[in-house]
Amino acid sequence: MFFYILGGVALLFLFRWFRERKRVPDPSMKYVYITGCDTGFGNLLAKHMDQLGFRVIAGCFTEKGEDELRKATSDRLTTLALDVGNVDSINKVADSIKAKVGEKGLWAVVNNAGISLPSGPCDWLTINDYKPMLEVNLCGVIAVTLSVLPLIKKAKGRVVNVASVFGRISPFGGPYCVSKYGVEGFNDSLRRNMAPFGVKVLCIEPGFFKTSVTDSSMIEQNLHTLWERLSQDVKDDYGSDYMKRVGAMLNTRFLKMLDSDLMKVVSSMEHAVTAVHPRTRYSPGWDAKFFWLPLSYMPTFFADFLLAKDAVKPKA
Repeated sequence: MFFYILGGVALLFLFRWFRERKRVPDPSMKYVYITGCDTGFGNLLAKHMDQLGFRVIAGCFTEKGEDELRKATSDRLTTLALDVGNVDSINKVADSIKAKVGEKGLWAVVNNAGISLPSGPCDWLTINDYKPMLEVNLCGVIAVTLSVLPLIKKAKGRVVNVASVFGRISPFGGPYCVSKYGVEGFNDSLRRNMAPFGVKVLCIEPGFFKTSVTDSSMIEQNLHTLWERLSQDVKDDYGSDYMKRVGAMLNTRFLKMLDSDLMKVVSSMEHAVTAVHPRTRYSPGWDAKFFWLPLSYMPTFFADFLLAKDAVKPKA
């Protein structure tokens, strides 16, 4: 009986692999709009899609990001200044895209732009620490999507939202996980709303990767800034050596968790844009697939126990 089940699972994976190989035709006729292309995943994806022959519209936050990307790509790629935390900037880019794509419509938007700081225990933060990240990571995703959704409907194209496996489980405090849970909710509702129009809505849920977002020195500096503004009562709750223990964790266990192969995420994004039969969700990274995602399905008390076991604890 066991071998029949094993054989069935193997056939299922073989069928999925064969089905997912087919790619959409005529990439040179398809426009792909990507946000957050200055560095990291967005930058690599823009270059990769350009090499595949797609007409890439790359949203960059800085002039330096635009200049460097143009130098590294073909004339098919267009860069536009974009601040996903600013509605006027989003609408200006959407107007430029509408003029560029015309009646063909927009094949895909990849909502990649995001920030990860400030981050820390919830009782270290104020509502004003939450608002900027929610504005970029959640409201920015919604605003960018809605600004070009009529063009995507026209092309029967794709919306690709970069969430995180931490939109499924929250192992640490602060606005990051909250914002990514929100992206997951928006993604699911949009996917069901757009299905009758032939628009596919896909979600990327990476684990820990080595990017500017996970720079341990920036994270540690952010925590020190938050620590310095705390009241003495809160500092006493955590203990005078708490920051020292957090720093040790960031420079040992945290660094070991980071995957330096960013192409795992870029390949998932590319597949979501180019495959005739894309997956609904992608979980690039071994930690996402085999630890965080399974942990999110476990009973709450068990997940809490495992996370607390490895956490840097306040003083006893």
